[in-house]
Amino acid sequence: MNIAAEITPLFLLGTLAFLGWGFWRARRRGSLAVWVWLQGSLLLLPWVVFLGLLLLGIYLNFAGFLLLLLVFTGLYIAVGRKTRQLAQQELQARRQQLAQMEERQEIPSEGAGETPAEQPLVLRGISAEDLQAIQSIFSLDTFFVTETIPYGEGAIFKGNLRREAEGVVPLLQERLRERLGSRYQLFLVEDASEKPAVVVLPDEIVNYRTSRGAQILAAGLMLASFLATLEVGANLFGFRLLEAPGRWVEALPVAAGIFAILLVHETGHRWMAGKYGVRLSPAFVIPSLGIGTLGSLNRIQSPVPNRKALFDIAFAGPAAGGLLSLVVLLVGLRLSGSGGLYVPTEIFRSSILVGTLARLVLGSQLQAELVPIHPFVAVGWIGLAITALSLLPAGQLDGGRIVQAVYGRKTAARATVITLIALAVAAISNVLALYWALLILFIAREPERPPQDEITETDGQRDALALLALFLMVMTLLPIAPALAGFLNFPNG
Repeated sequence: MNIAAEITPLFLLGTLAFLGWGFWRARRRGSLAVWVWLQGSLLLLPWVVFLGLLLLGIYLNFAGFLLLLLVFTGLYIAVGRKTRQLAQQELQARRQQLAQMEERQEIPSEGAGETPAEQPLVLRGISAEDLQAIQSIFSLDTFFVTETIPYGEGAIFKGNLRREAEGVVPLLQERLRERLGSRYQLFLVEDASEKPAVVVLPDEIVNYRTSRGAQILAAGLMLASFLATLEVGANLFGFRLLEAPGRWVEALPVAAGIFAILLVHETGHRWMAGKYGVRLSPAFVIPSLGIGTLGSLNRIQSPVPNRKALFDIAFAGPAAGGLLSLVVLLVGLRLSGSGGLYVPTEIFRSSILVGTLARLVLGSQLQAELVPIHPFVAVGWIGLAITALSLLPAGQLDGGRIVQAVYGRKTAARATVITLIALAVAAISNVLALYWALLILFIAREPERPPQDEITETDGQRDALALLALFLMVMTLLPIAPALAGFLNFPNG
């Protein structure tokens, strides 16, 4: 019994519940947030409608599905225009409010009449002279300090934020550099009570380099992963590499294709990180005997400027690798036909996304017990699986960083727990899920450290892309339920 294959209807209900939770959350933040939520939802609704119709016994052909996408694309563009108009109006209103406050020289009631504390502090990583210089960067028009407390090698400055964080952080950073150079790094974060606080830490604490041992480990893992992908390629062509090492050239195209997708994925991360001046560790490619590799992990080695940057760096890799994988898969499906590699049609039931695409491209061929496929299908499918695994919303995976950037650290921590529980359930029928869960638990379960501006949220476009990425991740990993397989004309199995 395949437990996961029975939960496609629950997945649709869960998606609708997630959208409902997003609407409830947006309502608390105002009309603009509701329009942003609606725009993001329009990216998911075509897939929800398509799968919902399938469960009701209504199958849309390729033309119908394309029309569905065009309709929702038009709605997305129209809602986007309205969202931009509301955003401009809200920005204008905020500017007017700040201008009025400056004219009246108003200080909000919270902390009114307070002055920065002058209590002598003993900090392990900050001298008294440096602490005095750091305290001098704050002012009534940026961040009004009410309390200074030690924090590890640095200090936390609690107080009141006087204007938009997006404008305050660069100003405070500039003042800090003028007084103390690059010896300290500044972060504007939310404290335990969800109020703004400034954290200042010595640069050597937040900027670090990869050790020689870690570099050797990364190289060893990459070699092991390449050998594992060679074995996967050999298995596709009906032999084992250990038994016929002389035939390794036959398996090389598959291994090269999988590693090309990994390279594009990692290049996306590094290109985007370079744009923001962020350093990444070497990629630690995780080998797997099942599909060759489970993807790669990396560490962010220097501070990330803001939540938008964290999102962009995390999203760029899966976007680049996932798009390439999708293209390779679709090309492989178009090239499939007579000859090629014969695989059981049943295999396409292990992924809603791949099975649906195969049904749209291969059509009636999926009614047979065996179907010939081009090797590109396997390469593209493995690439999509690697991308989907990286998008799991857990810890320091790409998906975990995306959730943290869009929804904050608390939601990211909850998502990590839920992901680990889901992987534990999936491990009943899939050992790869157990393997990945253990890696997350022992290596990457902690959330990413906060960006230097943790207060400023991501914009509507990034929120929508986050929803789409997480939805496609689930569509890739979740098997097709028996009822849905019947509507897609898969043979009974």
